[in-house]
Amino acid sequence: MPITAETDLYAPVKAFLEAQGYDVKAEIHGCDLVAVRGAEPPLIVELKKRFTLDLLLQGVDRLALTDTVYLAVPQPGRKASGASPHDSGVRKLCRRLGVGLLIVDTGRAAGHEVEVLLDPVPYSPRKDRTRTARLLGEHARRRGDPNRGGSTRVPIVTAYRQDALRCARLLAAGPLSLKALRAAGAPKDAAAILQRNVYGWFVRVERGIYVLTEAGFVGLETFRFALPDASM
Repeated sequence: MPITAETDLYAPVKAFLEAQGYDVKAEIHGCDLVAVRGAEPPLIVELKKRFTLDLLLQGVDRLALTDTVYLAVPQPGRKASGASPHDSGVRKLCRRLGVGLLIVDTGRAAGHEVEVLLDPVPYSPRKDRTRTARLLGEHARRRGDPNRGGSTRVPIVTAYRQDALRCARLLAAGPLSLKALRAAGAPKDAAAILQRNVYGWFVRVERGIYVLTEAGFVGLETFRFALPDASM
């Protein structure tokens, strides 16, 4: 039987919990389902026809009542839109918040209609020290604040791009050797920047001598805002 209302989820979830020894009742103080077993803390389930922000917020609110909170949604169809409870990002978010996930599939045999995707347990994510170091390194190396937060579909001015622009500024006046570039204040990794030539701005005309390409002049104009005037 297809699920057309949140109330269609109640009977299978109730049966699932009763099979585990819970005494289950509906609509108590705003909670869709409250289950009690002996002296254990209450178990709360919030029911929705699909996974939504409202459902997640309801679950977070119920954590003020008990640590055992589940969000129950139907098994999403092939053409379902929006976030799916099967998405790793959704499960990770629920795990981080400490709420569980139940999937209800009324097409399954009786007694097997409810699947536990995630149990609510305290979540202590491990910090990724490598990513943190890269984050802080980029913040420290970037000169000024050349980007606008929330930007999309525009090139981001990274510290690497700023260093490439510093090299380009120096080469705009004419060919220079690596030694001359360093003496003029080029970044310490200027050699790697020129050799990798990520943006196509540089060309080597002879051993150790580089010039700025046409693309380099365009880059200087396009990103003229990207370096503080004092940065070279």
